[in-house]
Amino acid sequence: MSNVLSAVAWPYTNGPRHIGHVAGFGVPSDVFSRYMRMAGHDVLMVSGTDEHGTPILVLAEEEGLTPQELVDKYNAVIAQDLTDLGLSYDLFTRTTTRNHYAVVQEMFRQVHANGYMIEQTTKGAISPSTGRTLPDRYIEGTCPICGFPEARGDQCDNCGNQLDADELIDPRSRINGETPEFIETQHFFLDLPALAGALGEWLDGREASGTWRPNVIKFSKNLLKDVRPRAMTRDIDWGIPIPLEGWEDNPAKRLYVWFDAVIGYLSASIEWARRVGDPERWREWWNDPSAVSYYFQGKDNITFHSQIWPAELLGYAGKGDKGGEPGPYGELNLPTEVVASEFMTLEGKQFSTSRKHVIYVQDIVARYGPDPIRYFICAAGPENQDADFSWAEFVQRNNSELVAGWGNLVNRTAAMIAKNFGEIPRAYAALPVDEELLATVRGAFATVGASLERHRQKAALAEVMRVVGEANAYVSRTEPFKLKGDDERERLSTVLHTLAQAVSDINTLISPFLPHAANRVHAVLGGEGEFMPMPRLEVVRDLDDDTRSYPVITGEYSSTPRWESRPVVVGTPIAKPSGVFAKLDAEQVIEDERSRLGDAARGGTRHHTDPLAAPKMGKPRHAAGEGVGSSAPGSA
Repeated sequence: MSNVLSAVAWPYTNGPRHIGHVAGFGVPSDVFSRYMRMAGHDVLMVSGTDEHGTPILVLAEEEGLTPQELVDKYNAVIAQDLTDLGLSYDLFTRTTTRNHYAVVQEMFRQVHANGYMIEQTTKGAISPSTGRTLPDRYIEGTCPICGFPEARGDQCDNCGNQLDADELIDPRSRINGETPEFIETQHFFLDLPALAGALGEWLDGREASGTWRPNVIKFSKNLLKDVRPRAMTRDIDWGIPIPLEGWEDNPAKRLYVWFDAVIGYLSASIEWARRVGDPERWREWWNDPSAVSYYFQGKDNITFHSQIWPAELLGYAGKGDKGGEPGPYGELNLPTEVVASEFMTLEGKQFSTSRKHVIYVQDIVARYGPDPIRYFICAAGPENQDADFSWAEFVQRNNSELVAGWGNLVNRTAAMIAKNFGEIPRAYAALPVDEELLATVRGAFATVGASLERHRQKAALAEVMRVVGEANAYVSRTEPFKLKGDDERERLSTVLHTLAQAVSDINTLISPFLPHAANRVHAVLGGEGEFMPMPRLEVVRDLDDDTRSYPVITGEYSSTPRWESRPVVVGTPIAKPSGVFAKLDAEQVIEDERSRLGDAARGGTRHHTDPLAAPKMGKPRHAAGEGVGSSAPGSA
C-alpha cells in the first residue's frame, strides 16, 4: 500500500460546469481514485474552486455582485454539480479560505527568501476607455514567434511559448476590441531560468519512467527551450496580498491567480488534515518520498503543472541554482505524473457558453442521471486524443452497451434466479463452460487494474465490456431458460450460481466507472447498504474565520470494497428486479437536445454566459479542462 495524492484541476468560479470540463479533469480523476482505493492504497483526492483573478471582477460587475458574492454563488453551484456526478473528493474546498491565504503566503515568502522571486519592471496593459488594468489573458494578437493570429498576452496556445502582452503584433482587448496602452509597473517574477536545471533533471527522470503520456512529456520538455522569468503578481485588488513589507498593504497589487491556484493542492491537503483532527497528517502525501501524486487536468494546463508548480516547489525547497533551504512545510514532493486529457467538442463544434452551444453537468444529470455521461466520458472521452460528444453516440452507447449489454445481463440473471429459486442457488458439478466464464471474469481484475493504474481508462472499460459480452454469450450457450425439468434442476442451479458470481465480480470491475449503478446492482444481488461509498456535500465553517461558512465535498471511503473476486453467498434472497438502466428514445432525445443547443431563449438562474466565452487560462476554442488544475486546468 502507498500514499496516493489525486490532485484534481480547480474549476474556475464563473458558472456551472459543462461536460467538456468534467471530461478533462472530473470523471477520469474519480475513476482513478476509486480504483486506487480498491487496490488498497491510501488515497487523498483534493481540489476546490479557483476564485481569484480579473475575470471574477468583470463578471461580478456584469451581474451586479461583489467579487465575494459572485464566487460564493458559483462555488455552491459547482460543488453541487460535482457531487451529483459522484466525484469522491476527500476535500473539495476553495481558494478564498483563510487557510489557503496562509499557505500561499508562506510559499511566496520562502520562495522569495531563497532568491527565486525577483522584482522587475515590466509593462502593464491599461484599457484606454476605463483606465482599468487589462490582464494579459484579456489581450489577443498575433504571435511574434509562429504567427498564430489568436495568441493571448500570456502565451500562445499554438506554439506553447510564453509571451508578454506588449510583444504581440496588433494587440487588442478581448473585452471591447480597443488597443491597450502599456505603462511601466513593478512586479515579482518567478525566476524560472534559475530553476530550469532542476526542472530539466526532474523531467528527464519522469521521461525515463516511461509513464507519462508522450504528448505531455514532449510538451513539458519543450517549455524549457526558451524559459524566462514569469510574473507572479498583478495590478489588481482581488486576490491574496503580497506578504512582504511595503507590498502587503498596497491595495492595487496582489499575488497572481496562477501562483496561488496551483498551491491549492497543498492548502486543500492541509485543510483536510486539520478538519479530520490530525493537522500534520498531510505530510504523509507531501513529505514522504515514497508517496506518489497524479495531477488531472486538460492539456491547456500542462504548463502550470509541469513547469510553474514544480518550479514553485523547487524554489520553496531551495533546489535551484541559487540554493536555499525549505520552509516549515519541508521538502515537498514533485508531481509523479501530470495526467492531461485532450479536448472535447460538442456535435462537431467548439463549446461556447455565449452561443448556448453547451451541455451543463446539472442538466444532463437531471435528465439522464450520472451513469450515461460517466460511461460516455470513460468509453469515448478525450483521454489521449481530441474527442467529440454527440447526442446520437450518447444514446447509442447508453442503449446498446449499458442497457442491452450490462443492464440486460444483470436483469435477466436476477430475474431467472428470483423466478426459479428466490435466492442465490448453490453450484453443483461445474462444466468447462462454467469454469471458463469464471476464469475469464477473475482474469479481468489484473488486466483492467493494470490499465487503470496507467490511466488507460478506455482500454480498461473496453475490457470490462468484453467480459460482459462473454457472460451474455454464456447465457446463450447454456440456455438456462430451457432447463425446466426436475432432472435439470442441479444444472440450472449451477448455471445461475455461475451467473450470479460473474455479475457480482463484473459489478466490482465496473464500479470505479459507474459507482451509482454499482450500488443498484449490489442491491439487485441482495446486498445491503452502499457498495461504493458516495461523496456528500456539507456546509462547514472557515477554520480561521468563524464568521464565514461554505460548502465542501467530502466523504468517508474506508468501506470501499477491495479489487478482488468475492464469493456470492448462497441463500441470499433475490427479488424480481427492475431495470438498472433506462433505455432512451433515440429520435426524441436527439431532436430535443439538439434543439436546445444554441437556444438563446433558454432560461435557468444557474446558467452563466462567460463574458469572454472562454475558460480561464484555457484555450478559447476548447474546454476539457477548467481553472488551474482544471484551468487551473483549463482555466486558471
